[in-house]
Amino acid sequence: MSTLIRPPPREPSQSAIEALLELTQLSDIDVDLFTNTRPLWHPPGARGIFGGTAIAQTLAAAQRTIPSDFTIHSMHCYFVLAGNSEIPIIYHVERVRSGKSFATRTVQARQRGRVIFTTTMSFVKENSGGEQRVEHTTPMPALAPPVEGMDDMDHGGSATGPFQSQRIEILNNDSPEPHTKKTRQWMKARGRISDQGGHEAHLSALAYMSDSYFVGTIARVHKLWRYSALRKSNTKSSIDEDVLKKLLAMDDESLKRVKFVDEADLQRIQRLRNGEDPRGNENVREIGMMVSLDHAIYFHNPRKFRADEWMFIEMETPWAGDGRGLVFQRMYARDGTLIATCVQEGLVRLKQTNESKL
Repeated sequence: MSTLIRPPPREPSQSAIEALLELTQLSDIDVDLFTNTRPLWHPPGARGIFGGTAIAQTLAAAQRTIPSDFTIHSMHCYFVLAGNSEIPIIYHVERVRSGKSFATRTVQARQRGRVIFTTTMSFVKENSGGEQRVEHTTPMPALAPPVEGMDDMDHGGSATGPFQSQRIEILNNDSPEPHTKKTRQWMKARGRISDQGGHEAHLSALAYMSDSYFVGTIARVHKLWRYSALRKSNTKSSIDEDVLKKLLAMDDESLKRVKFVDEADLQRIQRLRNGEDPRGNENVREIGMMVSLDHAIYFHNPRKFRADEWMFIEMETPWAGDGRGLVFQRMYARDGTLIATCVQEGLVRLKQTNESKL
């Protein structure tokens, strides 16, 4: 049973992402206990549930314990164990501090009594910064707007998934220096988030989407082969198996129009389609294991955006080594407002040469 309580009928006014992230408060047990209302999503090839679910639902649970004039400004998360999509999650909110200007909450996500995810969040009272303020922001780069009806084949390649995205060509993709490259995309929640959800629903939706393609940035800037490992249970891939099937079914001209497929990937997919070793004669490095370790979000303008309108996301990685990698992410509203900055560290282990001989 993937939910503790039978899910109620979905509210017609809810968007897909609202329904997906809906929580049930277990008030008869403890007002600070919550559980997932809807079944959990396990991406094909992933170790467990989509990490964005835990990030967003812990935020949603904490927001239920905060006064309406307080807003999240930062959250720091750790992925402890892979979540099982067949088991309900219990979210326990601890009210660490409730001050005049700031409030602190910790939330633990548990399955069968074991912590699978933990986060600490800080909330700030609106307009508590004073009349005179120190202000600056990194501007959004100039680029072409998103094109309606040309979304990536993401979220299982489904046209009914909770969010849409359009990946853009990697900036400086031909550079030999991975740290100079930037992966970019447009993203938004599918449909319209209901008025009843308030700004909290938009924040939860942003938190959910912030985990999309995040640590996979490292594989993309290093041009690592990231498709053949999809069926391994310990791999968090930047592309799922259903998408790979669609890519294999495309002709070469159609593949060239898919913005997240670079020339190296194109050649490998062509070989895979022909039943050949996708590596050819190349000494191709392949992802052996890629999972998120931690995730931080700093919310800069939490009430000045809508998650169901196009947002621009830009990611770069300053460092990778010792089997780990770090990625920075900036999220902008369509009008150029910097909404959030995110940081994620993940395990990024290559398939070792001797593994292929086992």
